[in-house]
Amino acid sequence: MEYQVTIEPSGHRFSVRDDESVLSGALRSGLAIPYSCRGGTCTTCMGKVVEGDVTYPGGERPPALDPREDTVGQALFCLARPARDLVIEVREVRDAGDIEPRRLPCRVAAMHRLAHDVMQLDLKLPAADRLPFLPGQYIDILLRDGRRRAYSLANPPHRDDFLEIHVRHLPGGEFSGRVFGEMQEKALLRLDGPYGTFLLREESDRPILMIAGGTGLAPLQSMLEHAFEAGLRRSIHLFWGVRGRRDLYRHDLLQAWQEQHENFHYTPCLSEPRPEDAWNGRIGLVHNMLLQDYPNLEAFDVYMSGPPGMIDAARRDFRRHGVIERHCHFDSFEHAEDSRQDDTAAP
Repeated sequence: MEYQVTIEPSGHRFSVRDDESVLSGALRSGLAIPYSCRGGTCTTCMGKVVEGDVTYPGGERPPALDPREDTVGQALFCLARPARDLVIEVREVRDAGDIEPRRLPCRVAAMHRLAHDVMQLDLKLPAADRLPFLPGQYIDILLRDGRRRAYSLANPPHRDDFLEIHVRHLPGGEFSGRVFGEMQEKALLRLDGPYGTFLLREESDRPILMIAGGTGLAPLQSMLEHAFEAGLRRSIHLFWGVRGRRDLYRHDLLQAWQEQHENFHYTPCLSEPRPEDAWNGRIGLVHNMLLQDYPNLEAFDVYMSGPPGMIDAARRDFRRHGVIERHCHFDSFEHAEDSRQDDTAAP
């Protein structure tokens, strides 16, 4: 059974299943309200129930909700479940400025080798903490001497049990060398975030073109999974550029998404295929492959994520093909020391 929830004053509406919280339903529908613990131990997600009734797991009021607050209709939406259709008052997170970055410890819960030089780390926060973020944002991993390495979050906001980052192994990379060397599961790290304004503009109705270079796929993966979960119906075409076939570490997932979602199209591009790749797909620079299919970009929202060379070349050439600057969004991964050097691969 599902209940309808309306947020005031925005008028946004979403559905909530009878076995999930108001917060979970909102995130699943592409709407974000502030939260932190998701366990009823803080009051970040507190709002008012204007119409309707809510219940809590076990029938007990959360420990952080004062009885007087409960009496006047205040609720903790990370745990509150609708008993019927609701109208609620709560602040919504609409842009990066609505989220306060936090510095938190985390544990490496799992390590997955995605490719010969790409490792997925699943980071687990302390039990009482969650990290609200918007699709496309990144976190900083803090090194022992205070330096930082920035990694885009590859998971969507509604799937936040773990924070997923993709680490590319670069020669001489201090953090990536540790990841591919001595790091093991259960290792302790510190993170700071979320940061960044490379965000999915959900209010637009324009079709979307995306290009990723190497592990620049990570923030676009987050955006895509969020868009699918939220039921975004706009056409989305992703072009992913890597060197060789072995670098297409999410190829099967992206192909599956293309089959599952009629509004999503996926085009992999290799810049340096090897004979053993037996590649019969697109070959060349990824932004040139996009322009072959879309020579006029005036009507599109464009999202680009990857190394500076790819971003710079694409921005230059896209201007010649009519792209509108305010509809062109990009995330450039720097190579310089103390920057996002561990988080990129050439297209």
